[in-house]
Amino acid sequence: MIDLCSQESSPLLSIDAALARIKAAIHPVAGSEQVVLKKALGRVLSQSVYSPVNIPQDRNSAMDGYALSSDDINREQPFTLSLAGTSWAGRPFAGQLQPGQCIRVFTGAVLPAQADSVIMQEQVRADGQTIHFPANLPARQNIREIGEDIMQGNLLCSHPRKLNAIDIGLLASAGIYELTVKRPVRIAFFSTGDELTALGQPLQPGKIYDSNRYALSGLLTDAGHSVTDMGVIADNKQLLENSFITAAKNHDVIITTGGASVGEADYVKEILARCGEVNFWKIASKPGKPLAFGKIGSCYFFGLPGNPVSVIVIYQHIVAPALKQLSGAPDTKPLRLTATCTTALKKAPGRQEFQRGILTQDENGEFFVASSGNQGSNILSSFSRANCYIILPTECDGVQAGDKVSVEPIASSTL
Repeated sequence: MIDLCSQESSPLLSIDAALARIKAAIHPVAGSEQVVLKKALGRVLSQSVYSPVNIPQDRNSAMDGYALSSDDINREQPFTLSLAGTSWAGRPFAGQLQPGQCIRVFTGAVLPAQADSVIMQEQVRADGQTIHFPANLPARQNIREIGEDIMQGNLLCSHPRKLNAIDIGLLASAGIYELTVKRPVRIAFFSTGDELTALGQPLQPGKIYDSNRYALSGLLTDAGHSVTDMGVIADNKQLLENSFITAAKNHDVIITTGGASVGEADYVKEILARCGEVNFWKIASKPGKPLAFGKIGSCYFFGLPGNPVSVIVIYQHIVAPALKQLSGAPDTKPLRLTATCTTALKKAPGRQEFQRGILTQDENGEFFVASSGNQGSNILSSFSRANCYIILPTECDGVQAGDKVSVEPIASSTL
């Protein structure tokens, strides 16, 4: 079987080569801004953040129980201590712990300097002000030391980290209120095509609903993006060129869908060459071969195919890494696993394929994957059922049931 779509006058650019060319062409956006911590989720740090305090700032109890000094007891025998008071979280014990005494403590409560052990409340018996302890209790346990998590002046989060929810919690624990982050990447996107119909309108013969803009809108949802939806632009050369030029003046990136192929009404590459520059056009990917990448002035341009599956695949594997680089965030590689394929897969050599699959794991931890259905680039239903890509290399000529394949879990933002 031959991949007829790959019979080109010159070899198609591989996905890795396309990514390398994009990486060489793109420079992170300049400019930073101050944001409060509540608004910092998903933003990229412009400056590393160091802790102004010790975390924790006081020695405190790791659980509810009784605090004592192990120096004035014989732990090999049962013993009793008198209760000197209580240390609550936020309300420390005000006195000093004397020999023969203990205090009641609760999780997070500050410990007196003399205490070096906290005994779980379940291990003791209280009789009024007398506390009975069993023999052979381990000493020096259940205490959180000053700076045990982070010492004052130590690094909390390094630039250019993209902050996640755990980072936000860590920064809050150090009292960080405001941060310096990279400014958002300004992105304009629109669909092209006379066949597109807006949602809520009846479909006329030959027309389809514009699903690509809705998929892209979801994919582009990111705190580090400032996104402009420019709607649908008709297949009109002058109108398209005007839209390209207008969008390029106020944005860092333009993303279009449709019009990047070789049909008579596919004008994207021609217009991009006229008002800007084409870095490459067409890559060895299935789906998603007709991809145009270039620049209009200082604005980067991605012309995606019109088929909806191609839009999502190329966005995730080509555009998303580029936007990450543009935002200044560090590069990360997608997680890939090896799984046993339980269904036969058709493929012709010539292009790397991203087939949609359903990944499962058995009770022994082994991974299995099956096709999610029809692999046509217009079939969104099989994409909706999928939870992974089955990555088939360029030279692969098909997969038999039982073969090992490489799979890539689909990003959670897509599911």
